[in-house]
Amino acid sequence: MRHGTARALALSALLLAGCRAAANTPRGTAERFLDAHYVRIDLPAALEFTADLARHKVENEMRLVQGQTIDETTRKPSVHYRLLEEHPDGAEAVRYLYHGSIAIEDADRLERRWLVTVRLAGGSWRVTNYEEFEG
Repeated sequence: MRHGTARALALSALLLAGCRAAANTPRGTAERFLDAHYVRIDLPAALEFTADLARHKVENEMRLVQGQTIDETTRKPSVHYRLLEEHPDGAEAVRYLYHGSIAIEDADRLERRWLVTVRLAGGSWRVTNYEEFEG
């Protein structure tokens, strides 16, 4: 029974990984940014996916939390998101609208929408802006 459960879990992980957009695509860049910024709360990792205004925003957030340790012992919310809309803007930019659901232990669930703009810059895709809205 254990081997069957382990195989099922491994197969599920492979299937989920196969559904994820490739890292070198606009959507893959947007989702890796969301994973780093909102899911793992790892701002230095999120910074790697940014340029322009988005980079400035993340650097500012890093200054605001300077001195606050966020590591594996930090109580983090459970964050899930899904793509709602994709809006290409020519061949070098795409805007994505995501619905985010944030569950915090002993608190009400929060619903957010994230608008993420990704542009081709210097031969690679980068998040150049992101905005958060309620609902």
